[in-house]
Amino acid sequence: MLNFYKAELVDAEAIAKLVNAAYRGETSRKGWTTEADILEGLRTTTAEIGKIIKRDNAFILIGVLRDEIVATICCEWQELAFKDTVHFGMIAVKPSLQNKGYGKKMIQAAEAMTLREWRVVGFHMAVISIRHELIAFYERLGYKRTGEFAEFPVKSDLWQPKVEGLNLQYLAKLVV
Repeated sequence: MLNFYKAELVDAEAIAKLVNAAYRGETSRKGWTTEADILEGLRTTTAEIGKIIKRDNAFILIGVLRDEIVATICCEWQELAFKDTVHFGMIAVKPSLQNKGYGKKMIQAAEAMTLREWRVVGFHMAVISIRHELIAFYERLGYKRTGEFAEFPVKSDLWQPKVEGLNLQYLAKLVV
């Protein structure tokens, strides 16, 4: 059974390793969330994870299975149109454990926790627009395309696109 906890600083390195393994490099190819064909480099660093964990308006929820962090989601409070919302990012599941429902459980746990703690009116996320299977997964969880796009950010110290013209598509889910 997957257990959920808010990450602490001691978890930062394990979270960074998990997120990088789920998104980038050869290890990510074991799962369906890989970005190895479209991006090279790292997705995040231990230092970046540590900064998020220290923030008052953010937390990283971890999914633990038999004392191992196997899933994660970053939850960041934001005000949009004068309403409290939460941005979800770095949603990751250990590649060898993907397709077992852990990603869905992480998102549902993050939704419940942020509703309880921040009383948000909705959730939103940004997904690389050519990740059709990932967008379809989020749509099955009730997220809708907003019609908004943004240029994909390049962090030359961490990652570089292998594909020209990448952009991010925004998805949102309102609390009913």
